[in-house]
Amino acid sequence: MAVPEELKADQLYRRSDPNAFDFETTAELPDGVEIVGQDRAVEAVRFAVGMTHPGYNLFAFGPPGTGKHFIVDHFLKQEAADGKVPPDLCYVYNFDEPQKPTLLELPAGMASELRDDMDEVFEEVSTSLPAAFESEEYQARLQAMQQEFKERHEKQVEDLDAKAKTKGLTMIQTQVGMVFAPIADGEVIAQEDFGKLPEAEQKRLESEVQQLQEELQSLLRKLPGWERELRARVREVNREVTDFALGPVIEELRVKYKELPKVVAYLDAVQQDLVENAREFMQSQQPQPPGLGGGSIEGSPIARRYRANVLVDHSKTEGAPVVYEDHPIYENLVGRIEHISHMGTLVTDFNLIKPGSLHRASGGYLILEARRLLMQPYAWEGLKRALKSWEIRIESTIQAMGLAGTITLEPGPAPLDVKTVLLGDRMLYYLLCQHDPDFGGLFKVAADFDDRVERTADNQVLYTRLIGDLVRKHGLKPFDRGAVARVIEHSARQAGDSERMSGHIGALADLLRECDYWAGKQGHDVVTADVVQKGIDAQVYRVDRIREQMQEQVLRKTISIDTDGSRIGQINGLAVLQIGNFSFGKPSRITARVRLGKGEVIDIERKVDLGGPIHSKGVLILSGFLGARYAADHPLALSASLVFEQSYGGVDGDSASSAELYALLSAIAGIPIAQSFAVTGSVNQYGDVQAIGGANEKIEGFYDLCAERGLTGSQGVLIPASNVKHLMLRHDVVEAVRDGKFHVYPIETIDQGIEVLTGTRAGEPDAEGNYPADSVNGRVRSRLQEMARTQVSFAKSVERRSTESEDE
Repeated sequence: MAVPEELKADQLYRRSDPNAFDFETTAELPDGVEIVGQDRAVEAVRFAVGMTHPGYNLFAFGPPGTGKHFIVDHFLKQEAADGKVPPDLCYVYNFDEPQKPTLLELPAGMASELRDDMDEVFEEVSTSLPAAFESEEYQARLQAMQQEFKERHEKQVEDLDAKAKTKGLTMIQTQVGMVFAPIADGEVIAQEDFGKLPEAEQKRLESEVQQLQEELQSLLRKLPGWERELRARVREVNREVTDFALGPVIEELRVKYKELPKVVAYLDAVQQDLVENAREFMQSQQPQPPGLGGGSIEGSPIARRYRANVLVDHSKTEGAPVVYEDHPIYENLVGRIEHISHMGTLVTDFNLIKPGSLHRASGGYLILEARRLLMQPYAWEGLKRALKSWEIRIESTIQAMGLAGTITLEPGPAPLDVKTVLLGDRMLYYLLCQHDPDFGGLFKVAADFDDRVERTADNQVLYTRLIGDLVRKHGLKPFDRGAVARVIEHSARQAGDSERMSGHIGALADLLRECDYWAGKQGHDVVTADVVQKGIDAQVYRVDRIREQMQEQVLRKTISIDTDGSRIGQINGLAVLQIGNFSFGKPSRITARVRLGKGEVIDIERKVDLGGPIHSKGVLILSGFLGARYAADHPLALSASLVFEQSYGGVDGDSASSAELYALLSAIAGIPIAQSFAVTGSVNQYGDVQAIGGANEKIEGFYDLCAERGLTGSQGVLIPASNVKHLMLRHDVVEAVRDGKFHVYPIETIDQGIEVLTGTRAGEPDAEGNYPADSVNGRVRSRLQEMARTQVSFAKSVERRSTESEDE
């Protein structure tokens, strides 16, 4: 098998040609939002927005920074612009059931008008009622009724007294009330003189007193009825006065709101209540003593109940509302009832009812962060309840859980008509699908945002417009086309694929802002490619301290990594470490030792619980490869051990399995491996080298070590051929390859790789399946056959000694 040709410099980095762009700077690009490469997600958003049936709410998921919020918000606002403005909502006092405030729906803008109108009514009542009740006409009628009552009472008393005098008695007032006493010559007869009267006269007078006393009691029993009659007449007069004072004001409002029957009914109730409680209302307007407890409530309860509490005001709304709730606690979603400290206690009324984001978004769209929502107690259940019932009930969490033990307001529910959008990651979406039975029925549309987009010519054009839009949005200096090309190249590097671009709009915006900063530092009015490179280098420099320290340990030979010479059973493997958002390559020494055994390959990392299951799987594949290729017709009498030297943390993944196999073949055949190479790639049981992740970082990690020690021209990296399309290497690595100082080999099979590493041909099997004796495969098979014979010979020797021992 021929050794593969090393990659050319142009294969290591796919450039974007600035001359392909038809602009000089992004200032020339047209305005408008550009969405790049999210066709599937965009179609899902459009479908959810257009679907009016229940349950077609949207869950937009994908990696952070992919522009979920940006894209969803863009399409919702686009759709909402042509939508209908929803009605206003306001709460008013319920005169029949004060604990259950009445909700009124009014055309957009009219809730605030009703509030202002009720404030005017309040002002009118506060001035006109006192004036009406203090008028001379009212006072004269009141005095006339009171005088009539007084004269009626006095007339009854005088008639009874006159009747008593005809019978020789008179009515006198005592401490215990009115009594009758006998008189003579106009004077009350003393008690001792009364005893001197004839007995018949005494009995007559006593009988007359008894009769008159009964008549007096009958008269006194009539007094409460007369008083009630007087109060009724006073109330009737009060109604007339109140109606006269308020009638024109209320009637004017009735005419204004005649198309809204519920408002007219409310105005009728207001007028009736004011008529019945006019005196109480005026008394409530008197100055009150300061409250105890450090707080006060504006206005008296009887005055506050004539106000309108505007819950949602759409007077300035254009189209349907789009609401983003960044703190979705339960109360912020469904609303809350506030309390005020008054006279040492907490009090509330319908004026203290506050709306939630569901109220504000009703008739439009509500956007929520799924993780934040699920982290808040009862918020998720509250949202589901509202979406399922199509109404919003304002109640505390304790009430919603059925644990309330105190009397509070029970506002009437508000109708709900909202399209809800949740933003989250894929894991959260699938967990909800699996574990919440209500989720699938409420969020039937999924918008799956990809973190990578195809790097086609058309998409690159759209990407330039996206860059231009972000530059304008954030008020940045314009980018010339060379800078835009460099940004696109860096986007491909972030995607880890020369044929893709990153979909992380957040990371793109961060880079643009930082480039604007460095351009300002350098005194440039336009951002150039050099400035973009400075921004990229600065981003790396801020976070690569640990990478430098790890490389320093190798350079100081604290950690042993060879970059020249050759060793049997030893190879340089490559791994990727990620710290936060920063990834970098790390070379590691892998060694293999072989001995006579039972055909097992021991993963030392796994034995000490430092190896993960995927790494162990890769090691087990090596046993399958060795047995199938070299020991199909005889026992695999091999025991081998593999280890990552000086590894003090966990090891997982199968990207080192090809390197481990190379080390194992070297140890079996006794052929040294050039230490000037590092290897990455997984392998299957047929010896095919398979793609891995982090190819760019792995190559650069070994290159950096070689460059620090001095490039010799013989150093390089072996990568899977299927990873070539992913390469977007740093410019210094590309130039080193161009100058022949560093090499990158695309490997398809283990045979290709072992030839590069050892300089010895791998060897092809002949018709009988035998390999050339001087080839790597031939020497491996020969060694394994020798070990098998040795094992058989050793077993026979042991058996013979055992038999001889038994005979003795």
